[in-house]
Amino acid sequence: MNENQKHTPITRFAEWVIDRRWKVLVSTVLIFMATGFGMSKIVMNNDYHVFFDKDNPHVLAFDALQEKYTKDDNVFIVIEPKSGEVFTKETLAAIAALEERSWQTPFSTRVDALSNFQHTHSEEDDMYVENLFTDPENMTDADLARTKKIALSESLLVNRLVNDKSTVTAVNVTVTLPADSMEAPMVVMAYVRNMVKEWQEDYPDHEAYLSGIIMLNGAFAEGSIGDLTSLVPLMFLIILIAVGITTRSGSGTFTAFFVLFFSIFIAMGLAGWAGIQLTGPSSSAPTMIMTLAIADSIHILVSMLQFMRKGMAKREAIVESIRVNFMPILITSATTIIGFLTLNFAEGAPFHDLGNITAVGVFAAFFLSIFLLPALMSILPVKVKLKDEPEASTPYLDQLAEFVIKHNKAILVASVAAVMGLAYLANTNELNNEFVKFFDKRVKFRTDTDFIADNLTGIYNMEFSLNSGSEDGISDPKYLQKLDEFEIWFRAQENVTHVSSFSEVMKRVNRSMHGDNQDYYKVPNGKNEAAQYLLLYEMSLPYGLDLNNQINVDKSETRFTVTMENVSSNRMLALAEESQNWLKENAPEEMFTHAISTSIMFSHITKTNMDAMLQSGFGALIIISFILIFALGSFKYGLISIVPNVAPIVVAFGIWAIFNGQINMAVTVVLGMTLGIVVDDTIHILAKYIRARKEMGKSAEDAIRYAFSTVGRAVVITTIILVAGFSVLMYSSFGFNSDMGKLTAITIVAALVLDLLLLPALLLTIDRKK
Repeated sequence: MNENQKHTPITRFAEWVIDRRWKVLVSTVLIFMATGFGMSKIVMNNDYHVFFDKDNPHVLAFDALQEKYTKDDNVFIVIEPKSGEVFTKETLAAIAALEERSWQTPFSTRVDALSNFQHTHSEEDDMYVENLFTDPENMTDADLARTKKIALSESLLVNRLVNDKSTVTAVNVTVTLPADSMEAPMVVMAYVRNMVKEWQEDYPDHEAYLSGIIMLNGAFAEGSIGDLTSLVPLMFLIILIAVGITTRSGSGTFTAFFVLFFSIFIAMGLAGWAGIQLTGPSSSAPTMIMTLAIADSIHILVSMLQFMRKGMAKREAIVESIRVNFMPILITSATTIIGFLTLNFAEGAPFHDLGNITAVGVFAAFFLSIFLLPALMSILPVKVKLKDEPEASTPYLDQLAEFVIKHNKAILVASVAAVMGLAYLANTNELNNEFVKFFDKRVKFRTDTDFIADNLTGIYNMEFSLNSGSEDGISDPKYLQKLDEFEIWFRAQENVTHVSSFSEVMKRVNRSMHGDNQDYYKVPNGKNEAAQYLLLYEMSLPYGLDLNNQINVDKSETRFTVTMENVSSNRMLALAEESQNWLKENAPEEMFTHAISTSIMFSHITKTNMDAMLQSGFGALIIISFILIFALGSFKYGLISIVPNVAPIVVAFGIWAIFNGQINMAVTVVLGMTLGIVVDDTIHILAKYIRARKEMGKSAEDAIRYAFSTVGRAVVITTIILVAGFSVLMYSSFGFNSDMGKLTAITIVAALVLDLLLLPALLLTIDRKK
């Protein structure tokens, strides 16, 4: 260190910290305690609505539909008799018992099953509306055969409550949850699981599978808790082992642990004070903070120990390490924070919270790395073996530097070709957001839902609220006929498993009012006739099984529901558009409406987030580029840095296209998130390269050798730790976090490869002649 370097503001700052190390330590602990207490205020939010903005038009339309009729919050219990036949005395008794118990579910408002399906039939001049079957234990074979025939001929039942092979059946429990209650879904889920367990003890020859909105929300909550309790401790262990191996210093490992621990608690504590609710995506913030926070500590510790091995005293080594690393870690922290803050442009609080919590954690890590770390390292004993080499040598990096210098032109051409090829493949990725696949097959919700989709009905649907244009207009034969035509059109579409239309109710009642004559299985001829039939039918329905879930209060609109197989987002949106076009071309103007459902909402959000991430990512890139130009003191090098910062993201999405090809809304946020992370390697290599050129007067080739020998090892180490950290997320049962971890890890590896190959080749091409 020359005389000018001894008295820079940064060296004076480092000396100030060391001189006041005990005060710094106590102050840091007080900050930690004050902010960390906020963690006690963090609560879980397991409502899927949090993934959407409050002003999302699809959400507003869906909520309006549910307010108009009844809410779709439900538990869907599918029963599979081991005998392979639903219509036996034992299984029908089991269905009736489960239906009766299901009415006791907290907040339940309706239970639908074969045992209470309201079958209409006539005897002489009277119409009867009654349960499909009663007293199953005493049913004769003829009774069972008659019940099976009726059930399998009812379009309202087949592929909804029983499959056409009569091998599985279902009980659907509808609940109305208290507004803004985070605990209610978990209470319902716990009750149903216990109820089904007790039911299975009474009926051991039947398997049960649970799905529905309540179980989906519960899976979100359990996934979040599972990640916090399993992945965070694993990540801590991996990082501490990595730090211990790379620094070979007990004091360094001890200090790095507290930097990580304090960073997480400060970020999560402030989240608690801010009233942030934890969700699936935001539950991965501690793992991300840990992964990103360690990079600052690694750079400072590795440099410090290198200086000590060359004979520097511990105090001088700490000061010099802070001096040479302060600007690079400041820049990398700033760019990482900018990258994560772009998540605020995505839709949904979970991604906003993930970005904000992680950004705070990264800032806390920077703060602790320049205050707590040097203070603690100046207090703790540090032993190193002195070495005589002028620079710490890493043979494989020295060899790589020589290879890049010798073959820089070929490497440049090959790198550009590879990036362009993968950029082409990146455009072949398909936007897809199937919410069942948010969970892997270790999650019971996923396996149960997959079974239900394969054997009974789909989990995805779309709904319409179809207006007749006038009060009591749903009894108009023209309206009912158009409903029937719309239903027939949908049933002919690929991937559709069931259609629920009010016209089916009126056709059944009309048939029963004409002596069960099948010729009258059609909509009534006159409006008054239809209105009288509807009134008679409604008066015959028992409590809890009325038509409020299908018709609105003034009888001007009806609910039309289409259930589909597990289809991609693109197929979902395409079918929604086709159905809307059918309404435009074939139905009266007042009948037109847009298709809406949770499935459609999730399908739209993927494209929304991708567009938002592209726009915010471009803005972040401009800001980051200006930061680099300012920090590096060079417009030229600032522009050069853009290439190895953007290329890894393109490469990663290209590789993703080869091995996966599906982009969900979690994958879309990786674009903004990684933009700040990949700058880390670039800035450290460029900083050392520029230092060698300007301060040491080295040639371009020797500057590359110097950068590789001084910072190459730290860059490789931090990359390994970053990849290990995000790879831990791959083991998350929550698909959002798993996919996010996979793609981020690929991006970081691509960044290292390009920074060690493409960046030096670019620098040599531009600077060699000077």
